[in-house]
Amino acid sequence: MAPRPVSILIAALGGQGGGVLTEWIVGAASHAGYAAQSTSIPGVAQRTGATTYYVEIFPERLEADHPEPIFSLYPTPGDVDVIIASELLEAGRTIEMDYASPGRTTLIASTHRLFSIAEKSVPGDGIFPRDGLEAAARKLSRRFVGFDALALARQHQTEINALLLGALAAAEVVPLSAADFEAAIREGGVAVDRNVRGLKAGMELVAAGPVSGEEARRERPWSETKAERAAALGARAAAFRSLAARAEAEFPEALHAIVGEALARLIDYQDAGYAELFLERVRRVRALDSGTRLTGTFARRLAVWMTYEDAIRVADLKTRRARFDRIRREQATPEGAVLVVTDYLKPDLDEMYGILPASIGGPIARWAERRWPDGRPTIGQHVKTTSVLGFLRVWLLARLRGLRPASLRRQREFALMSRWEETVLAAAVLHEGLASEVAELANVVKGYGEVRRRLSGAIARFLDEVVRPAIESDRRAGRGFDRAVALVREGRERMLAEPEPSPLRGEGRVRGSVVRGGS
Repeated sequence: MAPRPVSILIAALGGQGGGVLTEWIVGAASHAGYAAQSTSIPGVAQRTGATTYYVEIFPERLEADHPEPIFSLYPTPGDVDVIIASELLEAGRTIEMDYASPGRTTLIASTHRLFSIAEKSVPGDGIFPRDGLEAAARKLSRRFVGFDALALARQHQTEINALLLGALAAAEVVPLSAADFEAAIREGGVAVDRNVRGLKAGMELVAAGPVSGEEARRERPWSETKAERAAALGARAAAFRSLAARAEAEFPEALHAIVGEALARLIDYQDAGYAELFLERVRRVRALDSGTRLTGTFARRLAVWMTYEDAIRVADLKTRRARFDRIRREQATPEGAVLVVTDYLKPDLDEMYGILPASIGGPIARWAERRWPDGRPTIGQHVKTTSVLGFLRVWLLARLRGLRPASLRRQREFALMSRWEETVLAAAVLHEGLASEVAELANVVKGYGEVRRRLSGAIARFLDEVVRPAIESDRRAGRGFDRAVALVREGRERMLAEPEPSPLRGEGRVRGSVVRGGS
């Protein structure tokens, strides 16, 4: 019986070198004297869209009089020997399409994630569970070789595709040697030293022992993290240590990390006085909490809300030295090379007049809202933050941090924040579980520009028209707060699950439930 070709399916994202990886495999087969063929469906290759490549290698060297083997142009479900995926969800796509076979397929995949549009579109957590993807990869393949190729690529200053090639070489599922793969890289002539380094690193990783994608996730003690946070704050480290020590003396140990992280975040965002304001609000909730769940939830959500990303914050983050160092590191920019970073900004009028004092910005905002009731115009800008003028332009905006306490944006954010906090406190007096659900509502307030304003409006209406009436209805009925808890949870989950959230969609049913609860 004639030998059958070895089939290799490569699932990648545009820009991750799937095409180069395919060329290396075909080149290695040619170097070893085997016939091979590759086909591809590029997809949206330059926009990180899914790309698919298929390779078949005839596993015997052909004699001069042997007819050329006939290769397939595309993979057949359940009939693939090797799947190589440059990202975990891409491995999941091949499994979903039944290409993997438990009795046949070796699945080699990077376990890092680049989130899809579908995952990013919902306001809540739309991320596909990592554990579920890895479990499916182990169950539905003969062998799963999974590792974080992105982290390893940064560590070795190489590329993901070179690491995956090394994993393929070490897995010994194709009739090719390490020398064949290295020769293909050298013949390709693309960043040879860098890619050979990646090839060897991938081989060493797989050769060192079983690789299953299950990576140890050690939970670091707060003492270690606290030291890092203090170091990052520089001159403000002393204020952070002082506030953290007070918080640790005041709150249970279970809350130390949550409150400590919040304090570091708030001091970095504004100053120690701002962090003190946070502690005052948390203390009010803590006084009504018999355990730690309510206080922990409230503190976590409050800290994120208080560090809303206004134009000043965005400018601050974009001009930090650490950002440019990270870009150089990720792009492997050679020492002495010129790096050019262009930031594409598109603020709308609300974001611009939001940094003004409320007494000035308020009248402008009211005029703009009358003039453009369905959304304010945006002003697109391309700022080269690596140029002197571009950097100064953004850096000077970041220096306006001192204006933030009196700004219109601060006034509006804190007005809604206070309504939410008052509702949490009112609920905590009656039922801690209900108060925790109300505290979680703050997770809905996120995003920028029109998205954030729409979400903020949805939360304001939900608090006034559903949550407070539901609490009052259950209180009067005197039969517990299960109905109010369910309504709050349902509304929050709906807002977090839908790209266009509307907690009052179907409000007749929701309000009807509230009314009946009090009847």
